[in-house]
Amino acid sequence: MELNTNSIAFIGLCNEYCLAVENARETQLRDFVASMLRLLPRIYIAATDLTVTRPIEEDDEPYLDSYLDEDYYESVRREIESLLGADDVYLEVFEEDMKYSDTPIGASIAEGISDIFQVLYNFITMVREAPSETIDRALVAVKDDFDSYWSQKLCNLLRPLNHLRYKVSDEEEDDF
Repeated sequence: MELNTNSIAFIGLCNEYCLAVENARETQLRDFVASMLRLLPRIYIAATDLTVTRPIEEDDEPYLDSYLDEDYYESVRREIESLLGADDVYLEVFEEDMKYSDTPIGASIAEGISDIFQVLYNFITMVREAPSETIDRALVAVKDDFDSYWSQKLCNLLRPLNHLRYKVSDEEEDDF
């Protein structure tokens, strides 16, 4: 089985994203934010266009195996949180609970990036050297997860990351 061009591009982008997140501790804030703003929209477009040409058996429920352990997730999240400092928290307006709240709801950029990392890390690990049936199942599963969960999270992250990239005060001008 041959993967279509978009599936190959998606896998490559997922791998690039995971590497950028894993290497956050060795990255300057400016470079990390720029990297996320470059990768996230491309991942969104590629995930939106994902198609699997071979049908998946009805009794073969697509799911992503879990390869990322909680300790590694937490260490990645903490590294990004540390890199972002006070800028990690932003007000979230697309939170479901916002409808019922009189107070703003805070969200964490580091947690959002790490949540997407978890999905993509599991996906990349699952498809690495896997047979074509497994890759097809993983593509369907990651697309389903994208549609129901992490597409909104990805979009929500773009706003505060964009703010970080383009907020420039006299003292921050040298950083960005």
